Amino acid sequence: MEHHSVDVVDDGQEALNRLKVYNYDLVVLDLNLPGLPGIEVLTNFRERGGTTPVLILTGKNAIDDKERGLDSGADDYLTKPFHGRELSARIRALLRRPSSVVGDAVEFGQITLDRANYKVTLKGEDLRLVPTEFDLLEFFMRNPNRVFSPEELLRRVWTDDSEATIGAVTTCIKRLRKKIDIEGMTSMVCTVHGVGYRLSLPHKQQREEKQ
Repeated sequence: MEHHSVDVVDDGQEALNRLKVYNYDLVVLDLNLPGLPGIEVLTNFRERGGTTPVLILTGKNAIDDKERGLDSGADDYLTKPFHGRELSARIRALLRRPSSVVGDAVEFGQITLDRANYKVTLKGEDLRLVPTEFDLLEFFMRNPNRVFSPEELLRRVWTDDSEATIGAVTTCIKRLRKKIDIEGMTSMVCTVHGVGYRLSLPHKQQREEKQ
């Protein structure tokens, strides 16, 4: 009736999978979902850099539940029962908000990643990345200069792949380095020995002088 195009899923894990693939203008999220609770869907989505406005719907009305939802990244909170006109008004209000500064495109050094068009460029040239490489690069670009352990990367980037291992993280990073590193410069995906990896701006490699 409000002329919105709507996708509906009734499982938390499926909701998270959709959010990884599609770019939505708004998410209306129930907290009581099978498969994966709504709060976990929201937390994971925000940790991965998702900026789409989220309106939580739930039968819970305790102040602690509202506080947890808003602290997890929700933009608004509506408890059941509610009138359809109030829901429509809140949706219109969220859709009127200006887009987040982060948006769908993010830049780091000479790399530009556009989630909406699933496109990555390096110095203006297109890069061909497989989905996992794309997701890993996006996560790094939205969290630059922060160190993440392989276990944390596995949890945040490979959340829907129960077969993935730490070896998959290492292999993906090696492939990604080959595609984004610039000749004569240090790797943008730095190894912090004994800790993990971080995305940093490259600098010229220095040749070791023989003593």
